[in-house]
Amino acid sequence: MSRISLSSLRPAMAGESRSVSFALQATAVVAASLFIALCAHVSVPLPFTPVPFTLQPFAVILVGMLMGPTAGFAALALYLAEGAAGMPVFTTAGLPGVARLLGPTGGYLFAYPLAAAIAGIPAALRSRRYVSFAAAGAAAMLLVYACGAAWFSVSLHLPFSMALGGAVTPFAFADTVKILAAAGMATAVARR
Repeated sequence: MSRISLSSLRPAMAGESRSVSFALQATAVVAASLFIALCAHVSVPLPFTPVPFTLQPFAVILVGMLMGPTAGFAALALYLAEGAAGMPVFTTAGLPGVARLLGPTGGYLFAYPLAAAIAGIPAALRSRRYVSFAAAGAAAMLLVYACGAAWFSVSLHLPFSMALGGAVTPFAFADTVKILAAAGMATAVARR
């Protein structure tokens, strides 16, 4: 009878560990996409713009900050795929599915995966500083604003300055609060 040594089991255990790790990461990406969908449904339509007030930007930034650039990007790419497939993940105000992506708010949506990746940079660098998370969140939100306003301008045939007034200015204060709250949460998690 031969004995099995621990060293002969290590490669098999490492492969099993990688499989479990991948499954956990995939589960986290799916859960994050559902969290974003839930926050998108916390929505208040505004009478002067087709862009509603939602908790979606908070969720995008928080997911990026907590999951890091790669997993954050994956969660938002999955979220967009779910929405394009017709799943009810986007805010209830507006068209469903691919039509939402091509509508006036599509620029925001298309910017979300990269915004989550930018917001996740401090996590990848293992930062524990609130200022790092807040700065990354602000940079991510600036990207969302730029893409959102540009798409809004083109889709509604408006000058860019008017697009800023309908797609950025009304949300700037609330989004700043969302960024600061997400940075506080991410910092608390990073320091544990």
